[in-house]
Amino acid sequence: MAQVQDYIRTIPDFPHAGIMFRDVTTLFADPRGFRIAVDQLLQPYAGRRIDVVVGLEARGFILGGAVAHQLSAGFVPVRKKGKLPAATISEDYTLEYGQATVEVHDDAIAPGQSVLIVDDLLATGGTAEAGIKLVERLGGDIVGCAFVVDLPDLGGRARLEGLGMKVHALCAYEGD
Repeated sequence: MAQVQDYIRTIPDFPHAGIMFRDVTTLFADPRGFRIAVDQLLQPYAGRRIDVVVGLEARGFILGGAVAHQLSAGFVPVRKKGKLPAATISEDYTLEYGQATVEVHDDAIAPGQSVLIVDDLLATGGTAEAGIKLVERLGGDIVGCAFVVDLPDLGGRARLEGLGMKVHALCAYEGD
């Protein structure tokens, strides 16, 4: 039986030397692989009340939208600064090469709504933590964070679990 890893392409030395880039576009392009990923991402949450799925920019939009559809939930994008048209709240976070900001509409999540956060990859956890902070500021109740790929050596899982989050990842690659 095929597994998610079977559909993920590894590209050495991208975006620079020494990095093994885990390319999920090949997973998305394959109908069976994409179905496996979506089904496995939502499996721990099936039967639970999920009001909103939050997708983190940008591949989290692809996965989050599909997961939201399957869970009969709404979908909310967390975007890079300046991409949303209405009033927003923002959260800064640190990247290995600087700082970035993500935003969400200030009315996207109602207090008490049950929220699942979805993205393709968990590395250092900076983007996910910023998304968590935005959801919490809006009063959302986060039931979990789901990712296709975990790079545990970069500490993202530990970071999110340290915030009290339940983390679900479909596969992990050591040493990246």
